[in-house]
Amino acid sequence: MKALQERIRQEGQILSEKVLKVDSFLNHQVDTALAVEIGKEFARLFAHEKITKVLTIEASGIQFAMATGIALGVPFVYAKKKKAITQGDVVYAASVHSFTKQETYQVTIVQSYLNKEDRILIVDDFLATGAALVGLADIVEASGATLVGVGCVIEKTFQEGRGLLEERQIPIQSLARISSMSPGHVDFIDETPLVPDLVTVASRNEESSC
Repeated sequence: MKALQERIRQEGQILSEKVLKVDSFLNHQVDTALAVEIGKEFARLFAHEKITKVLTIEASGIQFAMATGIALGVPFVYAKKKKAITQGDVVYAASVHSFTKQETYQVTIVQSYLNKEDRILIVDDFLATGAALVGLADIVEASGATLVGVGCVIEKTFQEGRGLLEERQIPIQSLARISSMSPGHVDFIDETPLVPDLVTVASRNEESSC
């Protein structure tokens, strides 16, 4: 997603080779127009999956999950990092380690909000270590719902997150894939995410032309 890449180049603060700060436009102060476009793009990429709910984790994934849910016309659900007394005891739970905060916490979702008929798309702001996404995938599995894929706004391809998800055969779409970064510089894997059906068509066309 070119517009996203340009905003990262212009406004992102690279604090180290692994830490990217985008809180001026994505996850503290939010450019709502950009968030809406991100939601539309995820909806386009997963339109064929008959999604019934979008799932994320508080707090930085909420705006993108909501935008995606609006674009798809379905509800979104977010896992809470602190269990509220109003949730009761009937919850799904998973332990998640935060790379940026360097702490482990338990996330919870009321069980009645996920069921075996649901087709779930997970959306989050970053794919890095993959810990949060694996935790959400565990919750989806526990609920009996079908996890159709994961959409990430920014992916750090040099960290292990994608590998952990691919081991589970979870489809992944990332809108900005960073191959490397250092203070003052960022490199992207310059590719346009394709809807799987289009990938299949392109592959068949190449085979027929050989």
